[in-house]
Amino acid sequence: MKYILYARKSSEDKSKQILSLESQVNEMKKLASSLGLDIALTYTESKSAKLPNNRPLFLEMVKLLETNGSEDYGIICWKIDRLSRNPIDSGKIQWLLQQGKIKAIQTSDRQYLP
Repeated sequence: MKYILYARKSSEDKSKQILSLESQVNEMKKLASSLGLDIALTYTESKSAKLPNNRPLFLEMVKLLETNGSEDYGIICWKIDRLSRNPIDSGKIQWLLQQGKIKAIQTSDRQYLP
């Protein structure tokens, strides 16, 4: 299985940001290495996730997962809230996971499975 590394930093309140995009990517690469996960793609974007359909790279990743036929993909991200902060995007991710289009979501502290 191959993993898509997704890192997001909000473009809104920068004072609340914990890890920079570079730090998130580095931490997830270390985690992937320790767990033996193969990162095939990396998406990084600096956008708020409060509104649905506001993140072009997130939408590109979702489209890839929806239309992918033969490759098994998982997602690796620092925290689950880096993927979504609104119910529409959360629902997309949950549906793809439930349908097996996403085989696993790995965060720094947990793994989510279908």
